[in-house]
Amino acid sequence: MVGVWGLGFIGSILIAGLAYWRRSLSMSGFIGAVGLGTWMYAAGSLPWFGTLIAFFISSTLLSKVKHAVKAEAESGYAKGGRRDAGQVAANGGLALLLCIFHSIWPHTVWWCLFLGVMATVNADTWATEIGGMSRSVPRSILNGRKVAAGTSGGITALGIGASVAGGAFIGAVACVLMAIRPGSLGEPWYFYMLAAAIAGFVGSLADSFLGATLQTMYHCETCGKVIEKRVHCGQSSKQVRGFKWMTNDGVNALSSLVGGAVSWLLYLASFPY
Repeated sequence: MVGVWGLGFIGSILIAGLAYWRRSLSMSGFIGAVGLGTWMYAAGSLPWFGTLIAFFISSTLLSKVKHAVKAEAESGYAKGGRRDAGQVAANGGLALLLCIFHSIWPHTVWWCLFLGVMATVNADTWATEIGGMSRSVPRSILNGRKVAAGTSGGITALGIGASVAGGAFIGAVACVLMAIRPGSLGEPWYFYMLAAAIAGFVGSLADSFLGATLQTMYHCETCGKVIEKRVHCGQSSKQVRGFKWMTNDGVNALSSLVGGAVSWLLYLASFPY
């Protein structure tokens, strides 16, 4: 057990340290990522830890692509490009709990939920990062009206396609990692690919819907933008909708739960035995 915890800690230190050095993680994010990765490695097997790392690496790399193009949209986000501990927990906390539950009570339900959760957080990240480069004006998920880039609940065709690809990517990684361990790939590989793609897509839409309805949003009296930040343009912003307790991190966590549920329901529908 000491060896497992040690390997998880060393591996997490190396990966999170590189992300911190590349300014993709804040100090709190670095500490949170090390703790999350260490626990995941110790409690789970290669598919669990490797899937988490695949999400982390792909999302980190995408956040650096055409950063200048996405800067305008990102200016109103509550969190900057460097993930903090809250974002780490929102994106990986539920996944870790499912991994721990599986280590205590091994059952397919935990893996299906985990796959949907990871597919959702990856799909949402890909939709945000790639969709932010779309030349098309985003439209509200509620009424289809055009909204400013970076508006919570705004979607584009490019972003939707990216969410499906992001979910399928997690499914593909999970299949490869499970195939490495003999006997762990219990169902056809294409099921995991399809389930992850669908769960990621639905979870990402849930994220947009929650962002457009429940997430707290503010209006900057200086520039006139509706943003996620309490302080913008050097002064306090006025809350215009949503619940103060429903932050972007809360939206991410809740939508990932939706994606997990979708993955599990797909499993029940496909293998009702």
